[in-house]
Amino acid sequence: MISLTRLNQNELVINAEMIEFVEAIPDTIVTLQSGKKIMVFEPVDTVVERIIEYKRNCNQPVVSG
Repeated sequence: MISLTRLNQNELVINAEMIEFVEAIPDTIVTLQSGKKIMVFEPVDTVVERIIEYKRNCNQPVVSG
């Protein structure tokens, strides 16, 4: 899951696995596999960075202590 901000400054969390594509026209639009479109405050580069970080974290081994 990645945290993003709607244009009205409300925070939302999106399942990064369900993102089909992200575009800037000129606001950033996240399109989900369901076809739902969400307009967010963050630029495309930031959304991509958060997706990459999410994917990296998913591949980390779980450490129990």
